[in-house]
Amino acid sequence: MKEKYITITGMKHYYGLIPFSVGKKIRCVKEKDNPYDSEAIKAVIKAVGTVGYVANSPYTVATGTMSAGRIYEKVKKKFVVEVMFITSSKVICRVVDGLRENKQIRVTEEDAECHFIIEK
Repeated sequence: MKEKYITITGMKHYYGLIPFSVGKKIRCVKEKDNPYDSEAIKAVIKAVGTVGYVANSPYTVATGTMSAGRIYEKVKKKFVVEVMFITSSKVICRVVDGLRENKQIRVTEEDAECHFIIEK
């Protein structure tokens, strides 16, 4: 399976870059009830709390990473990322746990047979 990368942003609203270091594992949690973004995913460090959000805007998503909207259906409600790079405004992470498995649907000839009932 191809590796998935995300950008964490919005750190200035929390603790800045202080809680981040290359190799650090961060838990990401979907936030369905977020009033500003229905695809919001917060980044959480256990001893600290929320430290940012998965970027979901063309202005905040780093090149080569997936936005919250693009990764939302590919991950479970909670998933884990590992910090790979840190810039002055972004933290680039690789998804290391919590990806949904791609389940292939196998359709047999019998399954593909369709029956229609037309009512007048």
